[in-house]
Amino acid sequence: MKNVTLPIRFGIVTSAILIAYFLILSLMGKHTNVFYSLFNGVITGFGIYETIKYTKIRQGKGFSYGKGFTAGITTGFIATLLFTIFFALYSTELNSSFLDELSKTWSKNYKNFQGIVFFTVAIMGFATTLVLTLSFMQLFKSSNNHKK
Repeated sequence: MKNVTLPIRFGIVTSAILIAYFLILSLMGKHTNVFYSLFNGVITGFGIYETIKYTKIRQGKGFSYGKGFTAGITTGFIATLLFTIFFALYSTELNSSFLDELSKTWSKNYKNFQGIVFFTVAIMGFATTLVLTLSFMQLFKSSNNHKK
């Protein structure tokens, strides 16, 4: 359990930053523009990067590719899960007109538009997590090339 506490904490902090970013966009009236969600990848990437970095520092020579990968995936999945739950609550309870504003065309043509949006938010977060974790592990993995 001790090996998972750091990624869980970073996941919670990353989701809090994602939520704060969304709420700031909401205050400015920009939360319906999907292009602003691209910055979510930067926020998630920073959280994953920092988790892997601190995991490597904490474990020292015991750090392995598998441990770093697990830390990054755990952080991203926790952040994505918490943000998706917040997003679902926000769009159904706090601002029920949000989804209609988000896409007037989609909401008219599809009966289960809410489910599609929540699923898309979750899948985008999970995919971003996987790609960024694999990318960052290239920076942190130990080399098998021996120095001469």
